[in-house]
Amino acid sequence: MSKRKLFLVSVSLLLITSFVLPAFAQDDVTLRWRTRPDNQAEIDVYTAASQSIDEAWDGVSLEYEPGGSETASYQDLLIAEIEAGTAPDVFWIPGTDVARFAEAGLILNLADLAATDAEFSVDDFYAGPMGFLQTPIEGQDTALWGLPRDVSAFAIYYNADLFDEAGLEYPDGEDWNWDRFLEAAEVIDGLGDEITGFGMNAWWANWGYFINAAGSSFFNEDYTACGLDNEATVAGLEAALAALEHGVAWGNDAEPPFLAGTVGMFINGRWATPGAIANAGFNWNVAPLPEGPAGPTNWLFWGAYVVNANTENPEQAWELVRRLTSADIQGQIASLGANIPSRQTEEAIELFLNTLPDSGVNNQAFVDGAAVGVTEAPLFSGDWPAIDQAYGTAINDVFNGALTPQEFADTICGDVAQYFEQ
Repeated sequence: MSKRKLFLVSVSLLLITSFVLPAFAQDDVTLRWRTRPDNQAEIDVYTAASQSIDEAWDGVSLEYEPGGSETASYQDLLIAEIEAGTAPDVFWIPGTDVARFAEAGLILNLADLAATDAEFSVDDFYAGPMGFLQTPIEGQDTALWGLPRDVSAFAIYYNADLFDEAGLEYPDGEDWNWDRFLEAAEVIDGLGDEITGFGMNAWWANWGYFINAAGSSFFNEDYTACGLDNEATVAGLEAALAALEHGVAWGNDAEPPFLAGTVGMFINGRWATPGAIANAGFNWNVAPLPEGPAGPTNWLFWGAYVVNANTENPEQAWELVRRLTSADIQGQIASLGANIPSRQTEEAIELFLNTLPDSGVNNQAFVDGAAVGVTEAPLFSGDWPAIDQAYGTAINDVFNGALTPQEFADTICGDVAQYFEQ
């Protein structure tokens, strides 16, 4: 072969290679994922978690996007983005929104992917959230809508200095019940004009605690109808009203005055702990919620990582959900002190109990609360946003004196019947 022909062949091969090789090159799969962090510290932790997963995962690159808004607009924006084809592959949503997203076909049913994953077990997680996440919708035999990122529970945040000033025992022990709770609220309220005994914020979980502790429930046993038309609802609301006689007025944010040292007891979740550590200039701690007539109770709050139904990489998205809910990553998130790992394993619980070691916070109160908590429920047989609004409107009337607890119990289930599937 002549040198000229050899040159032409070499050039031809070079040109062919330059076009063919990129067609077979395997670029990394890029996955975008989102949470709704409360502050920059949470953003930093999620960013670090994303980077650690990315570095250990060959063939996949991650892009973490912190979402905004503490309101339902976070979920509404996600829905708009899914419909527009711009939503992340994986995202966190509150537990109450799982049914809404699933029934609208917005998130992927991961049951088949999970069934072939030998490393996955539903038993590693709190049973309440997993039960809702495995609820199939019409036309399906099995379902897995995601995995819980974390859980939380309420506690009584209490001002130990005010308890000392009032000569009261701290709110704990076997006899920590509504009688002691109401007495403490009254006595602390009497310490001065600027002092109040109790505070809670105006959303469903706060008044719902009193309902549950009295023996009632938001819903019937299978979550297909309202469950508030009974005397236990009346008893629960009367106890809440009695507490608010010595507390922050309903509808006002009770957290700032608690942090300012003028509120004796404040109901809030684990998410409030870092803020109390940073801002409370007095001796404080947390205790279990007081026991009502129906025994110890609480809420089990949760949210889940779910997969965009339109993701181009479902297998990798499922693997990302698995990695984000691993014990190691949950440990990194729990170190902030704002939530509890969703894995109900001895390792995960022990890890949480050892968070914030220098703070003196009674972490066990949250673990105990989660163990007796009523699981925050997504409604697969009802319109929760509409029901929540109707409940809230009527409850505002109760706490503002326009409706009695008995009138609420007599009418509320009729008011919301239209929002349940018949």
